[in-house]
Amino acid sequence: MRVRLLEIAHARSGDKGDTANIGLIVLRPEFYPVILESVTCERVKRHFKGICRGPVARFELANLGALNFLLHECLGGGGTLSLRTDAQGKTYGAALLRMEIEVPDELARLIEARDPETTR
Repeated sequence: MRVRLLEIAHARSGDKGDTANIGLIVLRPEFYPVILESVTCERVKRHFKGICRGPVARFELANLGALNFLLHECLGGGGTLSLRTDAQGKTYGAALLRMEIEVPDELARLIEARDPETTR
């Protein structure tokens, strides 16, 4: 089943100079192997094509069920140097959650079984 990361994870983002930092945290431990395999540096770089000019680094935080990405050279100089609307990268987490990935059918059932009143 093809889903947006929004269906299986939370994200938070910010900046350090001209580098955006995105934390991606799974909603359930069962989803962690899926994001490990699917959300690679290359895919993140492609997802932010035209925005991220430098390399993308990924750090695995298995004990938290999370990945942390650093997107270098993507904030137009960052902070006070940039003319971009989002010079601090605060919207990058939400943008990453729009990425679509494949989830195995047995895990897709966990997504479909959620109560919409408690998850949105």
